[in-house]
Amino acid sequence: MARPVTTTAVPKLINVARWLWITSAFVGMARFVAELFDRETLVAEARRQNPVYSQDQIDAGVNGGILFGLLIAVAILVLYTRLANTMARGRNWARVVLTVLGAVSVGFGLFRLVLFGSGIAARFGVEMRPVDLAVTFVTLVLESTAIVLMYRMSSHFRTRVTVDSDFPRS
Repeated sequence: MARPVTTTAVPKLINVARWLWITSAFVGMARFVAELFDRETLVAEARRQNPVYSQDQIDAGVNGGILFGLLIAVAILVLYTRLANTMARGRNWARVVLTVLGAVSVGFGLFRLVLFGSGIAARFGVEMRPVDLAVTFVTLVLESTAIVLMYRMSSHFRTRVTVDSDFPRS
């Protein structure tokens, strides 16, 4: 006979961590989508890299790139949301995956901020707009905080829990 699964409510810190992950994914996606819709910059860059292409070829390439970028952005948003909800349900593997993804993201964010702050990025001709820096800083703070909060309640990952969510469960 199977043993009944006991369920408990999600601890507040874990729930906050879940929403921090989802918020971070939304902020990152919003920045990425805003960059995708800067069509003039994309066309100018494509023209610079491929001067022999006709305008129709450039437009087709940019349109394909925008569509592919949107698909990738939605896939990443769904991935982070599913992982955050799975983590909130007490799955340790989801916590580990989010920790690895978050650590890589925080590392790259710190790297970008150091390159900008030291002036190295400007010396190599890399333009960093204030909006990009602000988004980098915001996602860095969100993800760092989410990582810390996930590990403040380690006992949560030993029991199954129910999560109040509109997302379908697998």
